[in-house]
Amino acid sequence: MSDVETTLRGPEAYKIAKRALELMERHQVWPTALNFELWTHYVADPEGALARELTRLISLGEPLTEMVSEELAAAYLPKAKLNEQIRDAGDLLSKELESVSKAIQNAQKTNAAFGKQLDGVSKDLDGSADVGAIKSVVTSLAQATRRVHKENQSLEARLAESTAEVDRLREHLEQVRRDATTDGLTNLANRKAFDEELDRACSEGDEAGTSLCLAVLDIDHFKGFNDTWGHQTGDQVIRYVASVIGRVAAMPRFAARYGGEEFAMIFPREASSIVAGCLEEIRVEVSSRMLKRRSTNEDLGTITISSGFAERAKDESSHSLMERADAALYASKRTGRNKVSSAESKPASANAA
Repeated sequence: MSDVETTLRGPEAYKIAKRALELMERHQVWPTALNFELWTHYVADPEGALARELTRLISLGEPLTEMVSEELAAAYLPKAKLNEQIRDAGDLLSKELESVSKAIQNAQKTNAAFGKQLDGVSKDLDGSADVGAIKSVVTSLAQATRRVHKENQSLEARLAESTAEVDRLREHLEQVRRDATTDGLTNLANRKAFDEELDRACSEGDEAGTSLCLAVLDIDHFKGFNDTWGHQTGDQVIRYVASVIGRVAAMPRFAARYGGEEFAMIFPREASSIVAGCLEEIRVEVSSRMLKRRSTNEDLGTITISSGFAERAKDESSHSLMERADAALYASKRTGRNKVSSAESKPASANAA
């Protein structure tokens, strides 16, 4: 999930939405769903590429038509970019398959003609003792055989090219899929991918009757840190925490940046005691390192993380499991931070900022 999308899922989103509508009205832009998405991104990230392009168009007095909005969305909105890439790959694949189909049809026609010629030769040779006629038939057959051979070689070459092109398209679409499910800042999975994986893991747990634990982790006092040192340094901290989480999240575990400074982890077929130990390992490693600001080498001090986890009950929904893990996280926050809490042992009420 991008930082803009994270912001739009928080308390600031209402102010951003209000400001976006004001600007749309000022510039006489209809409040369609696409335009609203464009302008909320414009307000949420005023220094971003989309905002700069919109500002340029406004300064030139360009009318912000629906066509312009669609072009901006295709160029700057992640979902629109993804759809565009998928459409392009689909078009290329369709053209490739059409070309191969034509090559196969041509080869079939050539082979069919060769078959007919063989039938004719068989009739011509029946009872014939004329050497000249036989030579003529053999020459004709040799020419036809060469044509078929050439056509088959052409088809083989075309099929080889097509296979290579389809492989390239498959790799491209796989990269597009990875990009669509990966958080750009941390290279962990994004929220969309995590939600899908959690649903899949719950279904698998139901079918196999196996355990499943879900953990939620959050960087303590991150807003204050961000306000003091700036967003770039804040991003550096998020990347560091993500790297620690990523090292212990090897398959079959699954880790994601869930939003902002919050992370989530899935532990299939692992006991609560193992999960607690893993989260404690992450907590200790994160808090043990003295961080420095990359640009100035200033000491930033240490950071800590709080986490909470829950073991899935039989037939429990992913939503309910997430709520319980989240409540355990806030139990850690409320009782001093820099700790790990279990949903099964947390206090009954847990509300912390």
